[in-house]
Amino acid sequence: MLLNSNPSVPLNSTRCLPPPPPLSYSILPSLKTSKTLVDLKQLHALAIKTGQVRDPLVAAEILRCAALSDNRDLSIARLLFDQMPDRNCFSWNTIIRAFAESDDNPLESLVLFLEMLCCDDIQPNQYTFPSVLKACARIEAILTGKQIHGQTIKLGLVHDGFILTNLVRLYSLCGNMEDALRMVQTSSLSPTSEANVVLNNVLIDAYFRLGMVERARQLFDGMPHKSVISWNGMISKYAQIGCFKEAVEVFRTMQLEGVKPNYVSLVSVLPAISRLGALELGKWVHLYINKNGILVDDVLGSALVDMYSKCGNIDKAVQVFEGLPKKNPITWSALIGALAMHGRASDALDHFSKMEQAGVIPTDVAFIGVLSACSHAGLVKEGRLFFDRMVNVYKLVPRVEHYTCMVDMLGRAGLLDEAEKFIMDMPIKPDDVIYKSLLAACKIHGNADIAMHAAERLLELAPTDGGCYVLLSNTYASSGNWNAMAKMRLMMKELDIRKDPGCSWITVDGTIHEFVVEDDAHPRRKEIYSMLEEMAKKLQAAGYVSDTTQVLLNVDEEEKKSMLFYHSEKIAIAFGLISTSEGTPLQVVKNLRVCGDCHSSIKLISKLYKRRIVLRDRNRFHHFENGFCSCNDYW
Repeated sequence: MLLNSNPSVPLNSTRCLPPPPPLSYSILPSLKTSKTLVDLKQLHALAIKTGQVRDPLVAAEILRCAALSDNRDLSIARLLFDQMPDRNCFSWNTIIRAFAESDDNPLESLVLFLEMLCCDDIQPNQYTFPSVLKACARIEAILTGKQIHGQTIKLGLVHDGFILTNLVRLYSLCGNMEDALRMVQTSSLSPTSEANVVLNNVLIDAYFRLGMVERARQLFDGMPHKSVISWNGMISKYAQIGCFKEAVEVFRTMQLEGVKPNYVSLVSVLPAISRLGALELGKWVHLYINKNGILVDDVLGSALVDMYSKCGNIDKAVQVFEGLPKKNPITWSALIGALAMHGRASDALDHFSKMEQAGVIPTDVAFIGVLSACSHAGLVKEGRLFFDRMVNVYKLVPRVEHYTCMVDMLGRAGLLDEAEKFIMDMPIKPDDVIYKSLLAACKIHGNADIAMHAAERLLELAPTDGGCYVLLSNTYASSGNWNAMAKMRLMMKELDIRKDPGCSWITVDGTIHEFVVEDDAHPRRKEIYSMLEEMAKKLQAAGYVSDTTQVLLNVDEEEKKSMLFYHSEKIAIAFGLISTSEGTPLQVVKNLRVCGDCHSSIKLISKLYKRRIVLRDRNRFHHFENGFCSCNDYW
């Protein structure tokens, strides 16, 4: 605050302020390299003190730093903008863009645009409209967007590449695909130009978002020129919607057409490889990363750890983690979760302890991993302690995933009453996954009363989820209540709710082979079924008796035995046995939980054929070797 030593001179008089000192240097270079908001405030104060704030270039750069830098603060940016005496088009574009890109208030961008239009001496240019159209797209203001589209035509700017791209994005995000497609088709851009590639990428993204996957693929295949961004978009979108084989197929085609994968390509395809369990392809990707000197940061490092663990090679996952130059909560959480999936609970808890010793604060994701480890190993006491530690030591608010782990842990241990009470005492509303965990535990331990209550709540929460009906139907069947099971199946038919078929994958010589229950579509089906018969005879000779209680249908015992031996994971193993040399480990991925009969028989198969068999089901990994499983039959 300035003290007024001369009462006759008002405080707001310019005579109170000394003339600015001569400018011996400009603060513009310092502004361009400032990294924090504190630095910016100090430079702003210096600009005021030296009078440089009156320089339009300096004022505009201060505004840009406050509005668009990594340490942006839109409240400060707006104050700076409002106090600028001379606001040129660059300043207007800066503040409009800042709000258009903000998560909190993109509508403010349109308000500022209207104010700009009211200025007599300022007219929007080709740098103004992309931001305004982006704001319209984000808030789905299609009518306002159409009016702005008209302005771009009036000003002769509609053919500008950035404006055209944002117009196509606006129409596609608002679901007006016909208008979006028409703009691309009627544009004057060359079909092979980069700008046209960008427009097609926007359309493909929109088709995926609207569930029009075939249209997206048709457009992609018909593109005369594709950028690496086009390929990456297809890979990531396929992976996001669960089309993992298609994602890997596009990744391979990309290389066949001479397009070199980049960092984004690898981050996009690794999750698909993980879900398919395609270890050899995953190894190739890792080799490609090392050969091309691609930086393995926390994101790519976590993806590699996840890939190796989900492809069954947990030791390699640990090795990759240990070799990372820098470890952070993301990579620690990825490894702890991986160890939990493989049933290595003690290792998961040990790494959690190492993470704390390294001074890394555990995230809620790390606690999901450690609670899952406790659940799969029956470590109820330890699980309770970790849950308490998360809440009371690290002050983390439990998410529904943490509560699900606790219910699953208690349910597996047979503490069904405690699990039910835990759900009732939860401060958040339980979801269908929690009740599915409880219902599955009731099926294992034969508790019909709690099962019925869980089933009622489950149908209320997810009346159209086929998995709920299947789980309830199986619960009735396991208790021998065939009438109730038949009614549930009839209800599923009336509601057109279908059960996901059991499906298993195995990769041989780089090719992914997919099998369903009683599959006879494979070119080598005769050899596969011959091997299945051999496996059955060897198991029988070894004294194995099929667990027909796993067949939840009201049929005779012989038919049940026959049905059990044609489960998809057994077909995949039979194919692996006839397709690989003796002693070669087999890795199988299944989309559903492995049944008890398959689990018991695969243990014996691993001993009879002297093979190490790694099976990943929906819940976890099972490492079968010499007649034993890594889960110790606690699964």
